Amino acid sequence: MNEIVIVSALRTPFGRFGGSLKEYNPVDLGAIVMREVMARCGYDGLVDDVFWGVGDTVSFKDVYTPVIARQTLIKAGLSPETPSCSLDKACVSAMSAIRLGALTILAGEADVVIAGGVTTFSQMPLIVRNLRFAGHRIGPVAMEDPLFELGYKDFAPVAVDAGNVALKHGIGREEQDEWAALSHSRYGEAHAAGKLKEEMLPLTIPQKKGEPVTLEIDEQYRPDISVDKLAKLAPIYGSPTCTAGNSPGLNDGATAVLLMSKKKALALGLPILATVIECVSIALEPQLLVEAPAKAIRTALQKAAMKVDDLKLLEINEAFAAVTLVSSKILADGDSGKLKDIRKRLNVNGGAIAIGHPNTASGGRIVMTMINELRRREGGYGAAAICGGLAQGDAIIVRVD
Repeated sequence: MNEIVIVSALRTPFGRFGGSLKEYNPVDLGAIVMREVMARCGYDGLVDDVFWGVGDTVSFKDVYTPVIARQTLIKAGLSPETPSCSLDKACVSAMSAIRLGALTILAGEADVVIAGGVTTFSQMPLIVRNLRFAGHRIGPVAMEDPLFELGYKDFAPVAVDAGNVALKHGIGREEQDEWAALSHSRYGEAHAAGKLKEEMLPLTIPQKKGEPVTLEIDEQYRPDISVDKLAKLAPIYGSPTCTAGNSPGLNDGATAVLLMSKKKALALGLPILATVIECVSIALEPQLLVEAPAKAIRTALQKAAMKVDDLKLLEINEAFAAVTLVSSKILADGDSGKLKDIRKRLNVNGGAIAIGHPNTASGGRIVMTMINELRRREGGYGAAAICGGLAQGDAIIVRVD
């Protein structure tokens, strides 16, 4: 009865950079999923806490120290007495939000928690630095694009680190392109089979001219992707292997997960989608981004006294194809047969290369994708993991009965 369970989880479709969701500010987009994650399972009671992953705050109306989780929950119609925490751990944020929610329930501080996150790359403004006290009176002003080169100013671009470390593991450009093509292929099959309906909330989007348009597919997906087409793309930011094709896009989207104590869920008669077995956060040397999901999964498995072979499914976020390929190779311990088996169970409905990667929301997406697929396969254990800026990593193990 002390177990933590997930009773509802959903997301928006993920939009392309400058695509269908470009006019949504992050508070409004987050409020949609925060509200609907409760409605979907029929829960209309109080929420004890909200943990909300966010990224660069310059995309918000209130640039300076916005209380993003707080603003979002109020817009979602939750009680104004609901406490909340906005957190930024780059791409691991939404999964860390789930972890913090689970720990809060485990500590007896809450019975009901909403966790998730939102990113709207399309809302990211250009910025001008150092004018406040510069006495600027005439002449051009240099503007900066925070999205170029994506990474951290005092470190190598993340695409460079990903490519370099992948090569050290013997994973080259061709293998990364092949995985990218597979991601699109698997996603196309999953969407055609209706597998994403459990997790995706269609959005009806007003148009400046004409009737509203309903978005019910992730805009990053390309049905005509092939290895030959991917091979023609140039590497980005000086990376030896990473291209726009074997990486995800700069995407818009939001995810939400409703966590409860098992006692609370049973008392309310709510459906239990999955039980949280273990969740961990780790960190490595800053350049080892692509290895972080493997380390996080291993740490979670060790704490749960489990092995990789106990997992029916795995999800490793495709921040680059290099991440998924390197981390799965590490988990295989150099055994080619085991590696082949792991990759059959890995991202079976496609990953972020096809689906998209709204950074601080993606940790929630891979959890719900895995849970829904486990339910279709009559249950079992699954592990989801994600890397974040400068080689942070989170992993979660769940059981579906």
